[in-house]
Amino acid sequence: MLAEYFVTIEAIGLDLFFAFIFIFIGLSIHDVMTKNNVPKKGRLVVYLVLFLGCAGFIAKGVIQFIWESQGVG
Repeated sequence: MLAEYFVTIEAIGLDLFFAFIFIFIGLSIHDVMTKNNVPKKGRLVVYLVLFLGCAGFIAKGVIQFIWESQGVG
């Protein structure tokens, strides 16, 4: 049974890994910015860049899902 779902388990595990990596990156960036008294405008830019990187991975996943469901990929 595990061999049948190996690809699915691997894909879910990779997605969770990327989610945890983004969370840890966000927490470390937040810690560095609070220790160095970064202005609000700088924090906004940093969080925007982090969000756009995360949104890129989400968009990739959605596009990949749509293409695979239509038989393109």
